[in-house]
Amino acid sequence: MGFDHPATGSIAVSPSNSADLVKFCRALYVGVTGDIAVMLTDGSTQLFLNVPVGILPVQCKRVLSTGTTATGIVALL
Repeated sequence: MGFDHPATGSIAVSPSNSADLVKFCRALYVGVTGDIAVMLTDGSTQLFLNVPVGILPVQCKRVLSTGTTATGIVALL
């Protein structure tokens, strides 16, 4: 799953420390600037600071509530 093809679906994200997204995402759309904490597809976690409005090209399985201050997040599938 690469970033060279457009998304074929999307889901609104409710950050959670325990619930995975329905499917791994190709990227995240960020509606309001802030920090985003994610669990990557390999199970590791990463905090992205000051993510601007737009596309964050990261494949992840969870957007964590702890550390996430950005809002309007949409997972692109």
